Amino acid sequence: MKEVRVGICGLGTVGGGTFNVLARNAGLIAGRAGCAIRTVRVATRTWRDDIDLGDIPFSTDIMDVVNDPDVDVVVELIGGYETARELVLAAIAKGKHVVTANKALIAVHGNEIFEAAAEAGVAVAYEAGVAGGIPVIKAIREGMAANRIDWLAGIINGTGNYILTEMRKGRPFNEVLQEAQDLGYAEADPTFDVEGVDAAHKLTIMASASFGVPLQFDRAYTEGISRLTPYDIAHAELLGYRVKHLGIARRREGGIELRVHPTLVPQSHLIAQVDGVLNAVLVDGDAVGQTMYYGPGAGDEATASAVIADIVDVARTIQAGGQGRVPYLGFAPEAIEDLEVLPMEYTQSAYYLRIQALDRPGVLAKVASILSEHGINIESIMQKESEVHDGRIPVIILTHTVQERQVNQAIEELEALDEVDDQVVRIRAENFN
Repeated sequence: MKEVRVGICGLGTVGGGTFNVLARNAGLIAGRAGCAIRTVRVATRTWRDDIDLGDIPFSTDIMDVVNDPDVDVVVELIGGYETARELVLAAIAKGKHVVTANKALIAVHGNEIFEAAAEAGVAVAYEAGVAGGIPVIKAIREGMAANRIDWLAGIINGTGNYILTEMRKGRPFNEVLQEAQDLGYAEADPTFDVEGVDAAHKLTIMASASFGVPLQFDRAYTEGISRLTPYDIAHAELLGYRVKHLGIARRREGGIELRVHPTLVPQSHLIAQVDGVLNAVLVDGDAVGQTMYYGPGAGDEATASAVIADIVDVARTIQAGGQGRVPYLGFAPEAIEDLEVLPMEYTQSAYYLRIQALDRPGVLAKVASILSEHGINIESIMQKESEVHDGRIPVIILTHTVQERQVNQAIEELEALDEVDDQVVRIRAENFN
């Protein structure tokens, strides 16, 4: 039985989980891979007393893994951009296969990395970079290979989903964020999680694998959840919706949408029931219809599950002499289309609008007139006399699907009215039709 030898760079949460699962399930993994998979080298900046490396060589220099002639597969679990990029490109240059859980690396430098890997004839696998232990990349690239994928939408950041779940109880954002940090769900600097950057990394990768387009993270629209209030979350519920922080990619005539933002989703839809730190991804194909992939989006052994699945795939490829390798983005290089990522003003969705207006006759008629002038049809209006305060009342409107630029123009005119205070609150809505 041939042996595939692995070098692990980074022994943090995911690295430790990968090492432990590889050791614990060695026999099972060998049976599935058709060969033994053995960790032969580890490099990490921080030593872990809770992991027994035995006689496996250990160092603090990650390049020792790349330069070790015994290593067939370099597993990059250090995170970040530039150091990880240097490590991966160095491994590729030495003819070593790469497995990574680094969504930021793939989203930003993936085009360069895949080109280098193709020239070197090696595999680069990245399943664990998107949605942790959920095998959504494999599902998109292989399971849905017969489908034209029209759109996908996902809860792909567990921290943000935990915060929104708790805010449904009436708790303010800052209080729940602090709790998420205390529980270890959020980093000391939570910007990537709560402002949508982490989700945009993952969405970029899924969109490329779904539509056969280059990775275009710099064109993704990102909007976070830090400005959401329990008030709007509660009133969305009264309208039959739940607020989720979604990454959405959709084919449109002339290009694709690539956007991350808070979104109203129907309470009856499965994705609305996904709470806490769990992730879920909806994918719509022309043949199969809607499918949903659900599970833990982070965690040591959950993410290690996806890392090791990639290692097994690479091991099979090595044994097959490189034959049958799935293309990096699921499409042959010549089939990749450089479709335009549409500017946000040309995207389409329905909208929840909250307008703080003076409680006087004729105001609602003015609001409706402005919306009508911009081609915006109203689905429902909510206005409660019990919420009048200092002569002002919140007016909540749910619109039909419309282009973003029309809503931008309408909001600008609404905010210019003497009868309207403060900025209009806008949350996009999706019905997944």
